[in-house]
Amino acid sequence: MPAKPSLDRYRAKRDFRRTPEPRGSRRRRPTKGEPRFVVHKHDATSLHYDFRLEADGVLKSWAVPKGPSLNPADKQLAMPTEDHPLDYADFEGVIPEGQYGAGTVLVWDAGTYRNLTERNGEPVPVAEAVEQGHVSVWLEGEKLRGGFALTRMRRGKNEAWLLVKKQDEGADRRRKPVRSQPESVRSGRTLEDIAEEAR
Repeated sequence: MPAKPSLDRYRAKRDFRRTPEPRGSRRRRPTKGEPRFVVHKHDATSLHYDFRLEADGVLKSWAVPKGPSLNPADKQLAMPTEDHPLDYADFEGVIPEGQYGAGTVLVWDAGTYRNLTERNGEPVPVAEAVEQGHVSVWLEGEKLRGGFALTRMRRGKNEAWLLVKKQDEGADRRRKPVRSQPESVRSGRTLEDIAEEAR
């Protein structure tokens, strides 16, 4: 049975008197209907993408250095990070210097997803699938559509996963949205726009 989701690690890393990030409500209210996914573009120490799936009242999160790919041949490294609150899904802004994750954040893609994870023909809840090390989902985003799989390849202190696009109608070896579509799906802004507006 997976551990009960908690935002303690998330809150312990942040000073909410200084960062504009949401603290997260004490009551976790899941979305009605299909659960949400979001991909944040995050220009911190290095530019990366944060891939997040709503599960059990939190956003399960992985940092993906190269970002999601639509090419099933690409195996994108994904490093697990702490659970984030559901209201983080809409967060865009600048995390100030000296704060954890300092840098500019935008909502690069967002939408809903369906859980495709099964074991012996029976569905496996996403939180449980994360604990077991393999999650399969169908994304309905503006930039990302179709099946994606997250698979743990290493446990322990340096835990690492792979994010891979499945071979389906959403697969496209030529289209590279990480390069061709840098803007936010929420505001249409780029990282540079958001940083400039925060000055």
